[in-house]
Amino acid sequence: MPLKVALQMDPIGSVNINADSTFRIALEAQARGHVLFYYTPDRLAYVEGRVMARGHWIELRREVGNHVSFGPETEVDLSEVDVVWLRQDPPFDMGYITTTHLLEIIHPKTLVVNDPFWVRNSPEKLLVLRFPDLTPPTAIARDLGTIRAFKARHGDIILKPLYGNGGAGVFRLDPNDRNLASLHELFTGMSREPLIVQKFLPDVSKGDKRVILVDGEPVGAINRVPQAGETRSNMHAGGRPEKVGLTPRDLEICRRIGPVLKEKGQIFVGIDVIGDWLTEINVTSPTGIQELERFDGTNTAERIWQVIEAKRGV
Repeated sequence: MPLKVALQMDPIGSVNINADSTFRIALEAQARGHVLFYYTPDRLAYVEGRVMARGHWIELRREVGNHVSFGPETEVDLSEVDVVWLRQDPPFDMGYITTTHLLEIIHPKTLVVNDPFWVRNSPEKLLVLRFPDLTPPTAIARDLGTIRAFKARHGDIILKPLYGNGGAGVFRLDPNDRNLASLHELFTGMSREPLIVQKFLPDVSKGDKRVILVDGEPVGAINRVPQAGETRSNMHAGGRPEKVGLTPRDLEICRRIGPVLKEKGQIFVGIDVIGDWLTEINVTSPTGIQELERFDGTNTAERIWQVIEAKRGV
């Protein structure tokens, strides 16, 4: 039985169809006979008891520059579709959070992936705090004195915005660096949010591993290697994806966190592992499934839809 699938995402016309995970998930859905409705987060609305979205029914194809056809603009009551994908990229700001509140109204009658309540309550850099023995030394603080004391203990640190993404605003401060106060002033002048600091992990030069989990189970990984002279390995920041396998430590981390993710309805998750340490649990808009498919032949999108179809009784 075909499902009606709504995609809440960033503008689909500009995606890289050979890298974008949402595009691959949607293309797999279409191949399985499901129909696709697309809208951007700004077209989501609550109107007199109904959660509505204004967008287009679409058809996709893997043709660069000609990958999507749009039907006429229409308004859809999202309680009348089977699945909504919450897939816009962060920033994890109040606009993003508001969409989770609205989608929570229709979930689980309409299955929202990932569960919006737990997406809202499990930001990438905060869910890991439940597993301090799996993570490098970490502090979250706005107070400069606390951050200075952390740097004094660990010497070489990474400083970054708590709700950032894609490697934006990530700074390495080594023992000789004198810019902590200036960066703190810059960040706190832009936002009232705390900062996150972590002990620098030299193993990042070998890569930052993205491990993909589906319904709490690991399906594979890719390694993201930073450019020469660069600390950030995010693909948005020029990191190079490479084929890599899962180590016993990776599997141990997945065994620990997988049941929590499954319990919280986080069907598609990407975790970041540097060396032996878990650094982030990405539940908002994880990436990497197209690279994994090219390297290993692992069709993660198929596994995702098998889980969703089982939940929808298809």
